[in-house]
Amino acid sequence: MPLNIPNTLTWARIILIPVFVGVYYLPASVLPVADQNLLATIVFIVAAVTDWLDGFLARWLGQTSAFGAFLDPVADKLMVAAALIMLVQLGRADAVVALIIIGREITISALREWMARVGAAASVAVAFVGKLKTAAQMTAIPLLLYDAPLFEIDAVRLGTLLIYISAVLTLWSMVYYLRKAMPKLQAQDKA
Repeated sequence: MPLNIPNTLTWARIILIPVFVGVYYLPASVLPVADQNLLATIVFIVAAVTDWLDGFLARWLGQTSAFGAFLDPVADKLMVAAALIMLVQLGRADAVVALIIIGREITISALREWMARVGAAASVAVAFVGKLKTAAQMTAIPLLLYDAPLFEIDAVRLGTLLIYISAVLTLWSMVYYLRKAMPKLQAQDKA
């Protein structure tokens, strides 16, 4: 495991997960709910920025590694899953939405692993619909975590709309990836 700047940022993102969750377990006498929401939102945004930054730095510094390629998506999925579970627990997101998003991530991760094993990883490379899903999700989650008006924007209403859009895009992208992989899956069954 090479210890370089991108991998260190990825590890930092993983370390931020218990910090993020722990914020909501602090008593309101220590950290009022509004401050919990703000701090959790900041931690989530910092994690999202490090996700972009570690990939950028890995390419720019020539520090890409197989370990980094493995760890980076794991860190992303863990942070998103933690945020969704907390949002469900806080009553700010529907459990069905969380199950759709988390279930899709598990399914597509397994599919990508299997496709890589059979030498067809390129057929399930990230598609535009997956990028749209990520953009909607990564905008919705901080808005729902913040749980208060943001300037003149109703963050809760916008976040709720975006999380449902994200769930639809999540299903759409899962179907897209499964359809792309289906010929290879069928060929393997016949072999």
